[in-house]
Amino acid sequence: MSAKLKLFLIVILSIFATAGAGVYVIQRQQSAPIFEASDGQTQQVKAIHQSQEVVAYSDRSDYKTIPLEKINSSLQGSDPATLALNAFDDIAPIEGTRKVEVAYPQRNQALVTITQIKRGDDSVGTVKYRVEMSAFGRSLFISSPPVWQIVWAGVKN
Repeated sequence: MSAKLKLFLIVILSIFATAGAGVYVIQRQQSAPIFEASDGQTQQVKAIHQSQEVVAYSDRSDYKTIPLEKINSSLQGSDPATLALNAFDDIAPIEGTRKVEVAYPQRNQALVTITQIKRGDDSVGTVKYRVEMSAFGRSLFISSPPVWQIVWAGVKN
């Protein structure tokens, strides 16, 4: 075989391998239907739907909802505990001690509860933060950890 023919076969095989990998990745990812609202804003229905599924096991009624727009950190990451702590570092400065609990009620859902015990001059107060997350894929490889996205956050005094 000539060198040109070998090079041509390598290029063709790499194109097919790339296309096959792309099809595989696209089929494994969940789709998030996007629709156009009447005021021109695009919204993702998937995040809303998954946050409504979380309501079935939650105690959201005890918490005041924190709009996700007020969170200055990234809403996506590979570790739910770190993602939740980063989300509230800007909102609540670290005072006192923190207790972080992570639960996985369903396969693609994570629930992080942060209990912050504030110690003042003569008083002790407790603030609880609740962050609900949904996994929506993997970061790079199939063996890599899932990517989590915050779908709801709340605070309880």
